[in-house]
Amino acid sequence: MRIEQLEYIAAVTRLGSLRRAAEELHLSQPALSETVRNLERELGVDILDRKRSGAKISDDGRELLPHIVGVLDAVDKLRRAAGDQHHISRMVRLGTVNAATVPLLVPAIREFRTGHPLTQVEVIGAQQAEIHRALLEGSLDLGLVNYLRGDDLPPDFHTTELLRGRPVVCLRPDSPLAARSEVPVTELLTQPLIVMRSGYVMHRFVHRLLRGRTPSFSYSTDGAEMGKLMVAEGLGVTVLPDFSIIGDPLERSGTITYRPLAADRTDVLMVIQRRRSGSVPKAARDLHELFVRRAAAHRGAGEDGT
Repeated sequence: MRIEQLEYIAAVTRLGSLRRAAEELHLSQPALSETVRNLERELGVDILDRKRSGAKISDDGRELLPHIVGVLDAVDKLRRAAGDQHHISRMVRLGTVNAATVPLLVPAIREFRTGHPLTQVEVIGAQQAEIHRALLEGSLDLGLVNYLRGDDLPPDFHTTELLRGRPVVCLRPDSPLAARSEVPVTELLTQPLIVMRSGYVMHRFVHRLLRGRTPSFSYSTDGAEMGKLMVAEGLGVTVLPDFSIIGDPLERSGTITYRPLAADRTDVLMVIQRRRSGSVPKAARDLHELFVRRAAAHRGAGEDGT
């Protein structure tokens, strides 16, 4: 028994004649009739009632029809599921707060493409809460987010630490603060300050750092990348994890630099997360492992001073 035999029976029933079914299926009528006869011999039932005026579904065939339709529905569901799985395996969706663009995100995606040339990677910049919601809903496969040391980790996600760094002041080399080896908070308050919008870990850190004090002027923006661009354009200074600045093209070209915050020993963690429940496509698992390897290599290079 073959699936197309059942599909032919369904077409004859729907169209009301062997001739019209043959036309729709782009088969000759004798070929269609012979295919159906082979199924009738196998089942021992005359599915079609053949007369001079044409062939239509028989009474016995109508009794079998619900079972035929059930099989075809099951096959259709199987094909759709296979199609969905194929789509998932060809697309990995990654949410990121963008703080790890330089040390991890760009190198990992570049290497991933070499091993998975047919798999697309969709990168979505968002706040941590949005990434968590999308992971739970299944619209994201992986998430790169930040935590401050001591933060509680959500139980719904498998969390792997990738990088650990310190908050630093990102500034232009011609900024007055660049002459200092460390920047006290009091000096930070004298500069136009570019802060992350509420919902980012660095917004929470800066709010805690300032303790209610107000800088001379402040901007609010989304994500580390825009913050660094604003610094490069001379709009002010910002506070970011050191791993977000070191090695950035703007830092390598001398357009921006950084200085530690005086008397601050806060750790900022960059982690990768995925949902604990549900299956994870192989391509997403491969990208996850690649991030972990890349992070280990990055940490090793930092320890070696290279």
